[in-house]
Amino acid sequence: MLKLVQKFLQINKYSEIKNEFKDLFLSHPNYPSLFAITDSLDLLSVENAAIRVPKEQIVDLPSNFLAYFKEELILVEKAKNFVRINTVKKGSHKMAYEKFLLDWNGVIVAIEPNNVVAKENLKVEFSWLKYGLPLLLLVGLSFFYNTYSLFSVVFLVTSILGFIVSVFIVQEKLGFKNSVVSKLCNLSSNSSCSSVLNNKEGNESKWISFPDLPLMFFGASLIAILVKPVESSIFVGFLSLLAIPVIVSSIWIQKFEIQRWCVMCLMVSSLIFVQSVIWFASDLFTLSFSFAEIFPFVFSLVLLVPIWMVLKTIITNVLGTENSLKEMKKFKRNYSLLNFLSKKVPHINGLDDLRGLNFGNRNAAVRLSVIISPSCAHCHKTFQEAFDLVLRFPDKIYLNVLFNVNPENIENPYKAVVERLLTINRSTPGKTVEAISDWHIKNMSLKKWLKKWHVDSVSMMISQEINKQYEWCSKNDFNYTPVKIVNDKVFPAEYELGELKYFLNDYIEEKETIVLEKTA
Repeated sequence: MLKLVQKFLQINKYSEIKNEFKDLFLSHPNYPSLFAITDSLDLLSVENAAIRVPKEQIVDLPSNFLAYFKEELILVEKAKNFVRINTVKKGSHKMAYEKFLLDWNGVIVAIEPNNVVAKENLKVEFSWLKYGLPLLLLVGLSFFYNTYSLFSVVFLVTSILGFIVSVFIVQEKLGFKNSVVSKLCNLSSNSSCSSVLNNKEGNESKWISFPDLPLMFFGASLIAILVKPVESSIFVGFLSLLAIPVIVSSIWIQKFEIQRWCVMCLMVSSLIFVQSVIWFASDLFTLSFSFAEIFPFVFSLVLLVPIWMVLKTIITNVLGTENSLKEMKKFKRNYSLLNFLSKKVPHINGLDDLRGLNFGNRNAAVRLSVIISPSCAHCHKTFQEAFDLVLRFPDKIYLNVLFNVNPENIENPYKAVVERLLTINRSTPGKTVEAISDWHIKNMSLKKWLKKWHVDSVSMMISQEINKQYEWCSKNDFNYTPVKIVNDKVFPAEYELGELKYFLNDYIEEKETIVLEKTA
């Protein structure tokens, strides 16, 4: 399902947020539901709609959309005389409109295409260049310092191809998703690389598992041939011939035991077979090898094995940690847990009467109040997170910034910051954002800030307002900052304020339910 949605995003030019969507979707408490998809898209500010439409309106639908077909979520791409459907199980195939409409229940998920010109192709080219350029440089140096024959060139090319395919095999085994690998592994209905690579659970406990063998073989072959082209090619050809029984065994297992083909495994087998045939048919065929022919490969293998063992352990641990974090995020994103940890403000009366700095939609379902102090270092982060939320979800969040400063403490130099912020907000509200950003986001020094944001005088009304906010905080025992209040409840300290975005739809739904109950 994840691959389908990511492809859906890619088609609509949202490739840059595919990974971010993956994190949000997999950690969603309702994964893998339709709501988890739409909620994750909402968090990424992607305009979307999940609706049921009459089947006769399919001509009016976007050129691509997600739909439920035979109780399975699929990706639909419309053409003139047919639709192309992409499924998790069967991959991509064409279907007549009449047949599609027969089993489609009318539910779709559509998104607004991204009008920003995508730079995905440039990124892909740069990615290949980043990894391919060092290899090309090594090959160039090898050609400069060594003499190559047609025999050794063939072995060099097949070893490079084998190494690339082996990297893809290891990626698939470890769980990394690659569009190239996905296409290769789903060439037909009876091909599945993951089924073959993950068939034997016992391989997980070994230092070197079966999918690691091609990587070690072609990696060592490539290094050895780059150092000693002709001599190493002879020994690699001999090893390829010895690997024929392993290839036959692998094909037998795929055909008769697993009954699934691993396309990449077959490619590796073909390359090894080609090397063995070329070596066996060449004039260099021999069963006796010199030290110069054996040493480069053996040395490369001894070098690669411990390095790969260490790297594989690190990668496995990192992936394990990421999976654990996803499970923790899923648990933490449960709205019931957040609601349980959120405590009611002891004396909520009077909060709406406090006149702080306001941002966002006054009619928003989520009313966020942050009580901060200009001398509090943690308040800088709180304000920035709160302000970022408003910028990202201006229609869903209303932000009220309040201050907890003792008006009678004349020795507090930071009291002037609050006085001037409230004064600026009343006299020239258009400057409020810049003034508070200079302090809490740009972290301007007190002297520099006071010089930039000079006011002629502080009115009695401003002093009364500071006192009013201070007394309300004292009444509720808020003798600390920052305090975060969401819809009359204290936002729990166990959550970062930025995580509020995960629960916006829950807050909205809760408020709508309360309104309906009151009007009923």
